Parts: sequence; structure tokens; C-alpha cells
Amino acid sequence: MPSQKIETGHQDTVHDVAMDYYGKRLATASSDNSIKIVGVSNSTSQHLATLSGHQGPVWQVAWAHPKFGSLLASCSYDGRVILWKESNQNEWSQAHVFDDHKSSVNSIAWAPHELGLCLACGSSDGNISVFTARSDGGWDTSRIDQAHPSWCYFRFMGTINGSWDVAWAPNLGLPKSTIASASQDGRVIVWTVTKEGDQWDGKVLKDFLTPVWRVSWSLTGNILAVADGKNYVTLWKEEVDGEWQQVTKVEP
Repeated sequence: MPSQKIETGHQDTVHDVAMDYYGKRLATASSDNSIKIVGVSNSTSQHLATLSGHQGPVWQVAWAHPKFGSLLASCSYDGRVILWKESNQNEWSQAHVFDDHKSSVNSIAWAPHELGLCLACGSSDGNISVFTARSDGGWDTSRIDQAHPSWCYFRFMGTINGSWDVAWAPNLGLPKSTIASASQDGRVIVWTVTKEGDQWDGKVLKDFLTPVWRVSWSLTGNILAVADGKNYVTLWKEEVDGEWQQVTKVEP
């Protein structure tokens, strides 16, 4: 497949890019405080929309599963998470604004769609928040306070000042949800909850003694990849006794 250069139209650094479920559109996040939606097909691209509303650099964007409509989440240095909804084609509006965090929100991740419309957010205030849509259109909020006492970055089961990553593990039909979080504090923590409303229980996978930038689950959810500040990538697997064991290490 030939490479394709896309002019985003941003006036500053692009921090993140996310392709939608069908591979037809890109969303980009930038230090110019905006989000761009770009249509892509074969060797062409077309600017479709600019989303403005954040008051600081936008770190990440994440598309929700299309079963929930055309919905995009963004997080920013301004401490807010904005949900953007497309009503008519290329006409976007702010469907909801979460302002629970008091510092930069550095990472966001949607839960597997089987769990419903659920978004995890990691912030420089050290907390993880999980927002769950209700049938009446409102949102329930649960928090993991001081998940990482300083800086957090997660992906559901980046280098930003005070970065986090969070990763939500794929749904395997088990009666629990799993999130991995990573931080500049050097730790990777695996969080689990059995049912909605319960407290999230965290288990430290390892203290890497260096900032950890990224965590990513395999499609089957049983392997976690970790990228750390020493340029190593390690793969981890949970054993039957609940302990996590390193199975592979990729040298820089």
C-alpha cells in the first residue's frame, strides 16, 4: 500500500491521530487547541471539520464504537474531556464536557463496546476517572484516586509533561473489566472491577524505575506490552495465581 501524505491544517504540533472504525476518517489533536477531522480514500484526503472548544493543547482523541453513533472524545491540557457528536454530516457539536480533573488530562480510552459507552481518563492530578453513560442520557462517574501519585498516562484492557497512558483490555466474556495504567512514576498498574459500582482494585505489575510511556493489550487481552524510558519493550502475561510474568523483552 503506497504511503500518503495528509495536510492536517494544524498550526502547531500534532500530538495524536486516530482513525475511525471504518478507516474512512482521521481525527487529529494539536497544540493549536483544535481537532481536525480529515476524510481519507485511496490517495486523496479532504478536510471535513475543525472542532474548537479546548483552551489548551489537545493531547489525545478517541473514536467511540459506531454502535453509539458518530462520537469522538478528546482530552486536553485545560483539564477537560470533551465528547463531540456528529449530528448531520460533518456538523459536530459538544455533546458533553467532563471537567472533574483539576490538571491536564493526558490520556483517554474507550471500553470494549460490549461493556457499554464507557470512557477512562488519566490526569496529571494522579487520578483516573471512568465515565459511564446512563440510559437517561446522563453519566455516572467512578474514580481511582491517586492511582499514580504523580502523573498518569493510560490505555483501556504519551511524551507529554507529566504523561500517562491507559489501556482498556478487550472483553473476553469474563465478569470483570480491566484497565492498565502507566506513568512517569515508573509503575504499571493493572486495575480490575467485577461489576459496575464496585471499587477498582489495583495490582502493581512492576516498578520499572524509569518513566513508562505506553501500555497496549493484545487482541485476546492476555498479553500486555509495555514501552519504558530506557527504550525497552516488554511483554507480560498473567499467570493462574494472578501474578504477572515477563515473557519477552525487546532490546533497543
